[in-house]
Amino acid sequence: MAQPKYIFVTGGVTSSLGKGIIAASLAKLLQAQGYKTSIQKLDPYINIDPGTLNPYEHGECYVTNDGAETDLDLGHYERFLNVATSQANNITTGRIYQNVIDKERNGEYLGKTVQVIPHITDEIKKNIRFLEESDNFDIIITEIGGTVGDIESLPYIEAVRQLKWEMGKENLIVIHLTLIPYLSAAKELKTKPTQHSVKTLMESGVQADILVCRTEHELNSDIKKKLASFCNVNSNCVIQSVDVNTIYDVPNCMFKEGLDKVSLKKLNLKYKEPNLKSWNDFLKRYKNPKGVVKIALIGKYVELQDSYKSILESFIHAGSMNEVEVKVKAIHSEHINSKNVNKILKEFNGVLVAPGFGERGVEGKIKAIEYVRKNKIPFFGICYGMQMAVIEFSRNVLCIKDANSTEVNPKTKNPVIDLMEDQKGIKKKGGTMRLGLWDCKLSLDSLCYSIYQSEKIEERHRHRYELNNDYLDKLQANGLFASGMNENTNLVEIVEIKEHPWFVGVQFHPEYKSTVLSPHPLFVSFINASKKNVLVNGG
Repeated sequence: MAQPKYIFVTGGVTSSLGKGIIAASLAKLLQAQGYKTSIQKLDPYINIDPGTLNPYEHGECYVTNDGAETDLDLGHYERFLNVATSQANNITTGRIYQNVIDKERNGEYLGKTVQVIPHITDEIKKNIRFLEESDNFDIIITEIGGTVGDIESLPYIEAVRQLKWEMGKENLIVIHLTLIPYLSAAKELKTKPTQHSVKTLMESGVQADILVCRTEHELNSDIKKKLASFCNVNSNCVIQSVDVNTIYDVPNCMFKEGLDKVSLKKLNLKYKEPNLKSWNDFLKRYKNPKGVVKIALIGKYVELQDSYKSILESFIHAGSMNEVEVKVKAIHSEHINSKNVNKILKEFNGVLVAPGFGERGVEGKIKAIEYVRKNKIPFFGICYGMQMAVIEFSRNVLCIKDANSTEVNPKTKNPVIDLMEDQKGIKKKGGTMRLGLWDCKLSLDSLCYSIYQSEKIEERHRHRYELNNDYLDKLQANGLFASGMNENTNLVEIVEIKEHPWFVGVQFHPEYKSTVLSPHPLFVSFINASKKNVLVNGG
C-alpha cells in the first residue's frame, strides 16, 4: 500500500477561526480531483471524548457509525465529503494519555521513565497513522484543535515536527490558519498577530508551508508580500479566507484562491480542475429559493447554536432539495407553557423537538407537542423529542395523567419511557449509551417506508432510555403507530400518527447522516410537509 500524503492544519491568534471548515473545504477540492481523502481531528482537551461534556461547553456531540462520540467538526467532514468517519478520525489528549498509562501499567515500557517525549508523542504519531491501516487513502488531512502556544497543543505540534522529518517535506505539509484583524479606527488590516502566531509555531520547530488568513476584507498584494516575507512562505502560499454568508461557499473560495493547487504542488502531486458540479447545483438551489418555510426548533441548549449543529445543517440540505429557504427559530422549551404555546407556535409551518437529557424544559416540550398534534402542524421529534411525544400522547390521549420517563421522575407509576434493560447495571457515564448504527425494520404501510423507500434501514443512536413496551399495545390501539422496530431488541425506533399530516418521532439521530450530496430523507420529507403547510395555512 502506498504511503499517503499528510496535510496538517493548525490555528493561531484565536480559536473559532474555522480550521474544520478550511480542512473540509480543501478535502472537498482534493476529492473532486479524484484523490481519496480523509480528515481527522486532534483535540487537546483531557476528556476521553466529548460524550460527557455539556453542549454549552463544546457544542453537539457527533456520533459516528461505529459508535464513537466525537467532536462536531467530524460532522463537517462528513457533510462536505459524503464519506463516513469513525473513531480513528477523532483523537483526544485524554485518549492518548489513557493509552500510555495503560501500557505503563502493563509493563510495556520495560521499566523506563515515561515522558512526553518520546512516549506521548509516539502515541500521538501512532494514532495519527491509524487511518493508513483502515483504508488506502491518497491524502490525509489532520486538524489540530486549539491554537499554537496553548500548553495542551504542544505535544501535537512536537509530533508534527517529528513526522515532518521522518516523512520528508514532499509527504507532509503544514497549513496555518490565522487572523488578520481590521482596526476600524485606523481603517487598516493588521498583520502583526499573524506574524507572532507563525513565530510561535516556528519556536516549536514547525515552519508553516501555507498561510490561510481569515479576514473581513480583501488582502491586497502588498499585505500578501509582507506576510510572505515575514513568515518565510511564497507569496502564492498566502491565501485569504474572507468571511462568507455560508460555510458551503468556502470550497469555491479556496478554489479561487488556489489552496488546492499550491497544496498539491508542495506534495508533488498532479493537479487537475476539480469537478464541483453537484456541489454548485446544491448551492444554486440553496441561494435561489422559491419560497420560505418557518420551523420552530424547541430545545434546552438553544443559546448556543452549535448544540444543534447537525440539525441546522440538515435543514439547509433539505431546504435546498425542496427549493425553499428554511428559517429556523430556536425556542427554549422552559419558556413554553399552556398560556403562551399558541402565541409562540402559531406562526410556524413545522416544529422539531430536539434531543437532550434531563428534566429541565420537559413540560414545555410536552405542551408544544400537544399543540402541534391537535393543530395538525408537521412535527418531527428526535430521540428525546420522540420520547416526549410518547409521554404527551399517553397523558392526553390515553388519559394516563402521570405518564412520564424514569429519567425525569424515577418514581413514576407509569413509566411509558424507561431505562433500557442493558443500561440498568451501568454506573460509568462515558461511552456507555446505546451508540452507533442499529438496524430498523419499517412497516410497509407506514409514512416512513414511503419516505425511505426501503423496508430495512440503519441509523445512528445515542440514548439510554426507550419506549416501554408494556404500554405499546394501548398506544397503538389509540393511534400512535410504532412504524419502525429493531427486530433483535424489540426496541421501538419510530412512532407516527397516521391521521396527522406529518407526525414522526424517531429514537435515532437522522441529522448525523445528512450531507450536502445526500440530504436525509426524513428532513427532506419534513420540510416538504411544512412547505405544504405554508400553502394550506399561509405564512
